[in-house]
Amino acid sequence: MRIQKIIWQNRRDFKAIYECEFCGDTGEGNGYDDSHFHDSVIPNLRCRKCDKKSGTATSQATNPDYMQY
Repeated sequence: MRIQKIIWQNRRDFKAIYECEFCGDTGEGNGYDDSHFHDSVIPNLRCRKCDKKSGTATSQATNPDYMQY
């Protein structure tokens, strides 16, 4: 999965539209803006439609506004 658009953000918490790299299915979900979430959690989210996950950070990976401490 990857972030298509961030809908709302308050400090590190956000709500975004996630998009599957394989089938293009989209869905809303919550997130946390740190390097762990962007590098490890998002690539391992499973698509609800095709049940695939990228498993690694993609070339279009997003960067957090805040780095992990």
